[in-house]
Amino acid sequence: MSIKIFDTLTAKTSEFTPLKENEVKMYVCGVTVYDDCHLGHARAAICFDIIRKYFEFKGNKVTMVVNFTDVDDKIINRAKLENVAALEISSRYIDKYFRDMDALKIKRATIYPKATEHIEHIIKFVESLIEKGFAYEVNGEVYFEVSKFSDYGKLSKRNLDDMLAGARIAIDERLKSPHDFCLWKAAKPGEISWKSPWAEGRPGWHIECSAMSGHYLGDTFDIHGGGLDLTFPHHENEIAQSEAKTGKPFAMYWMHNGLVNINSEKMSKSLGNFFTISALLEKFSPFVIRYFILSNHYRSPINFTIEKMQELEKSLGTLVKFMKRMKGFTGALPAVGAAELKNKRGGIKSEVLDEADAFEARFNEFMENDFNTAGAIGAMFQYISIFNSRFAGEFDNKSEAAAYVYGVFMRYIELLAIADNDFITAENEGIADTGGLAEALIGVLIKVRSTLKAEKNYKMADFVRDEIKSAGVVLEDTKEGTKFHIEKK
Repeated sequence: MSIKIFDTLTAKTSEFTPLKENEVKMYVCGVTVYDDCHLGHARAAICFDIIRKYFEFKGNKVTMVVNFTDVDDKIINRAKLENVAALEISSRYIDKYFRDMDALKIKRATIYPKATEHIEHIIKFVESLIEKGFAYEVNGEVYFEVSKFSDYGKLSKRNLDDMLAGARIAIDERLKSPHDFCLWKAAKPGEISWKSPWAEGRPGWHIECSAMSGHYLGDTFDIHGGGLDLTFPHHENEIAQSEAKTGKPFAMYWMHNGLVNINSEKMSKSLGNFFTISALLEKFSPFVIRYFILSNHYRSPINFTIEKMQELEKSLGTLVKFMKRMKGFTGALPAVGAAELKNKRGGIKSEVLDEADAFEARFNEFMENDFNTAGAIGAMFQYISIFNSRFAGEFDNKSEAAAYVYGVFMRYIELLAIADNDFITAENEGIADTGGLAEALIGVLIKVRSTLKAEKNYKMADFVRDEIKSAGVVLEDTKEGTKFHIEKK
């Protein structure tokens, strides 16, 4: 395996080397469960879903931990508003999270730990930081003393002095520094709480991820991921408290997905440009949503517009048309499954085999370079054009070749989860099948045009060519005869 990853900590792209050969341990920050998941959550989930799946695709065992923050000020405030228990709120939105993620074809993580189920681990973690001199108690609350951790700011590339200069930081006279952050928060009357050596209360936000990742993956693990907005302060604070406790590197690689803008503005409820996953799924197929996310590099910012989604819906339709066409050529032959691919080469046209192999190599080249799904999808469409031209004419074992190509493409379509066999074979609106009868009719029109040219009726021959092109079919005159391919819209 040779996969290159951009590491936020070093700000460099380098070859990924797991701590244990053929095993990848990764922790991805999940959601605070007080409301419906939105498009930003969808992007993070889809990006790390494909990263995880590609590691597995390359033969690795992946342990993926995605946490739930199920106790938090936002959850408590929502519970007060609805006059219900805080854990009723978190339970409700955990259920909705799974419904949304399942609909988006997200493979479930290995483990989904909840903060409330790891209070004991969190308390022991805080006690250890106090014993080592990195944390202190104030009126039943515990704070991490940032100045004691000399590497603070190494992930976000921030300097403490620069952060203080001109910053509007609320002064808390109890703290040794305004940068110190809460590890254990004392509960207010009526709030959900747990007993601790300091006061009844609950964990701070940052400590839960350090405690849970350490519990399931060990002091040091391979990859820590999340949205770019978590780099500071959340991930910076995780590094500080974890490495202060263990004296070891926390995560070997840090990966962050880019943020989502709506109509070129930051997504915000107050601006009214806020899209929940459930609302998007009412308008678009989950495959179109995944296709939108994966058509961009995971680290790049993306801009969501309805027009862009409609454009991509048509683009995905081109992929489906191609797969329908290949399936139409196979006749009675079954499409070739991934396990059978290399055993079906005998007797198939060599150019088709070479091009299928070239497509696979190109796709994997992009994926192995920091999971460049945008490039991989671009390669897919490049070879769709090549295969459309290749299959325009007749040749021996065409059915077997089409089955082979279908199998190769299906392998990577299913990896990206931008379509499945049911979606391809369904009668999708606006996605016409170019195999079967349509194929025969195009052949008839080609013969009509050839006859017109033989009769030197070039005006009508050009009219037939232009009309066919307006329907999305491009004719190409070659030494072997007239070929056609479906024009990418």
